[in-house]
Amino acid sequence: METIAVIDGMGGGIGIQIISRIKGLIREDIEIIALGTNGVATERMIKAGAKRGASGENAIRLSVRNADFILGPVGIVIANSMMGEISSAMAEAILSSPAERILLPLQNEHFTLAGVEVLSLAKALEGAVEILVSRLKGTEKEK
Repeated sequence: METIAVIDGMGGGIGIQIISRIKGLIREDIEIIALGTNGVATERMIKAGAKRGASGENAIRLSVRNADFILGPVGIVIANSMMGEISSAMAEAILSSPAERILLPLQNEHFTLAGVEVLSLAKALEGAVEILVSRLKGTEKEK
């Protein structure tokens, strides 16, 4: 079974939107897990359609090891981003995971992504979903 880990913090708003957009586009045997930096984010992503979820640094560090895909804002791989919710250990674990990371290029007051077109959240989500669906179709052919 393939696993998609959606990672978000604060209120889980971006994670909710990712899950809402992908849950109807993927096969039933693919599991979506919600990984929140806090319980509120996780709970809200589960309500949006994730099969299960976990919260906090250790849960994220362990869960990303088994994910096939990781989706979230680019801040999940930058220590101390998202108002300090992303620890160095979380960022390292996400970057070290064997999963393919599909990150939304959302600008932040602490960093600027040079050479990346500034997109609305809707456009960034659309692009991420297209990439994920394309990759999933590719893995389907390999089986």
